[in-house]
Amino acid sequence: MARTSTRCVLGVLALTLAAILLCDCPTALAQPKKSDSVVKVDCKTDKPDADGKQTVTITLDIENGWHVYANPVENEDLTNAQTAINVASKGKLENVKVEYPAGKLQQDSGEKYKIYEGRVAIKAQVKRTKGDNSPLEITVTLQACNDKTCLLPATIKKELP
Repeated sequence: MARTSTRCVLGVLALTLAAILLCDCPTALAQPKKSDSVVKVDCKTDKPDADGKQTVTITLDIENGWHVYANPVENEDLTNAQTAINVASKGKLENVKVEYPAGKLQQDSGEKYKIYEGRVAIKAQVKRTKGDNSPLEITVTLQACNDKTCLLPATIKKELP
């Protein structure tokens, strides 16, 4: 009988210890934050004209204290982290031209690169094929950083009628 009691006590202690460790270490269980937690994306478009041309405006709202890498970032080591916009449609698009605004030059430990901060509007000129009125699919890929850390990159998708 003593052996059974000892096993029960040890089992309860092990479960209690596991519960304490789990409750005391929420950061160990937390998922890493992604860039879309500090950057919000809004998209608007005008109606296609008679030639099928339309303008899409993609607005990035970047939380204070954070930045995303501009396009072009003008630093070869950061090219994969620069903000990228893709516009697609179920129908084939004849032409898409994204006009990225100039970024703000940043210097950090001798490295130079360009960033976007605050509210940034990016324009895309789209030419649709004749008769295409399917929704536009906007994909924004970006990575947010502050002066101490970078968040995981994020891909944000929006659909416009």
